[in-house]
Amino acid sequence: MIISNKEFQVNGLIYTIRSSIENDAKDLSELRLQIDGETENLDRERGEAFIDIPGFEKLIHTDTISPRNLFLVAVADKRIVGFSRCEGTYLKRFSHKVEFGVCVLNDFWGHGIGRNLLKESIAWADSNDIKKLTLNVLETNIKAIELYKRLGFEIEGILKNDKILSDGEYYNTIVMGRFNDAK
Repeated sequence: MIISNKEFQVNGLIYTIRSSIENDAKDLSELRLQIDGETENLDRERGEAFIDIPGFEKLIHTDTISPRNLFLVAVADKRIVGFSRCEGTYLKRFSHKVEFGVCVLNDFWGHGIGRNLLKESIAWADSNDIKKLTLNVLETNIKAIELYKRLGFEIEGILKNDKILSDGEYYNTIVMGRFNDAK
């Protein structure tokens, strides 16, 4: 699925959100590696589940042709500073939903990039008859949880002691969903 350039200006930063293209693969591979090392809010530590350039090219191609997938990038200062994906499945029992995930460089937090990537994903889902968006969020990521709630997500459950972070402690994962009841 293709989303055309949409420009935003938040807190003095001008950025564009658009669908990813295969030429983004190198930048996305490097960006994901950097972001994974900047925060413990994600599932991976730096270097884990590394996706190389051909891997990203394949993801982008798959997401471009799949009506149930969406791969967006946020571009500021002529470079990719964040991205999000919605990934669905063709299993009939799950064909009504997609899972959302988002990553933004730490230096670009506070400019609404994650929020706008999510808003664009919600608009895409609603216009493509997707009835449910799901996501997982670390229990300590309060700002993200509150954002998701403001955008219509609700807590569906808690995965207890789901992650071990660098402090050696266990943390819960919050499972959230947003339902599109429009017929």
